[in-house]
Amino acid sequence: MDIGVVMQCNPPAARVIDLARRAETYGFSHVWTFDSHILWQEPYVIYSQILNATRKVIVGPMVTNPATRDVTVTASVFATLNEMYGDRTVIGIGRGDSAVRVTNGKPVSVGDLRDAVVLLKDMVNGRPVDYHGNSIRLPWARDSHTGVWVAAYGPKVLALTGEVGDGFILQLADPSIAEWTIKSVREAAAAAGRNPDDVKICVAAPAYVTDDVAHARDQLRWFGGMVGNHVADIVERYGSGGGVPQALTDYIKGRKGYDYNTHGKAENTHTDFVPDEIVDRFCIIGPVEEHIRRLQELKALGVDQFAVYLQHDDNDRTMALYGEKIIPAVRDVVLAKT
Repeated sequence: MDIGVVMQCNPPAARVIDLARRAETYGFSHVWTFDSHILWQEPYVIYSQILNATRKVIVGPMVTNPATRDVTVTASVFATLNEMYGDRTVIGIGRGDSAVRVTNGKPVSVGDLRDAVVLLKDMVNGRPVDYHGNSIRLPWARDSHTGVWVAAYGPKVLALTGEVGDGFILQLADPSIAEWTIKSVREAAAAAGRNPDDVKICVAAPAYVTDDVAHARDQLRWFGGMVGNHVADIVERYGSGGGVPQALTDYIKGRKGYDYNTHGKAENTHTDFVPDEIVDRFCIIGPVEEHIRRLQELKALGVDQFAVYLQHDDNDRTMALYGEKIIPAVRDVVLAKT
């Protein structure tokens, strides 16, 4: 199992770049960032500097969207980064959350997301696409290779992920929900005639290495609020049933509102509706041994990567302990002689 890290582009950008560099030295495989250009600094500029300061990590957004980012521009950006630094990029994409809502926009439709994924997969990898009635391609991107991974919770986006995505991003670490969503993606891939194992699985959630569980819960309650935004959309579309597990829908009944000015921050004051049980299920909290146990549990479900959200008051220590103790414990060991 790979271990990635997810960061926000808080100023100064130099610290984000330094964190990415240190993440590589600790053995993290991927450096992801939020893509919300009003709330945080512009990530696409920062990616170039991260890639320049590192040698191996794969870099990309968790997640971008087709509403605020024209897909042809996104394809050109990542193909250019590949030409400059080798194939070390990945594109996480979804319907849109804070990036569109802060500007009073709306998430794109499932159909528009599907079209964006298909177009990006071809265009960023140098293949021609039909775009607004024209056949276009990036003629200089023939050697570019970037995967397009789809962030999903609801049945329709899970299905399109299996049908056309290179990877699936689930932004919570609850094993039962992970099992249900992974099964949905794999079944959709098989029904589309694809090999389900070709769709990479990434679970992303906050992790806090500590013995003070109560404090960690308060630091990470924001994540239940962030996930609640997506769950609220699902409930609005499908109702409280609709094939979606109750564990994913019940807790938002107390949700009264959400302030995107504190999106992704521990001091978010609109997450009191998130109970301790949800924080414990959605995040990974506790001593080193608990993190290893939870990651092994996810690994057994077929998760290829766990991406650590680093948004709390002890980021440096958590990252260091992952590098020193947790990553070595979950990494596959290859023997010199068999």
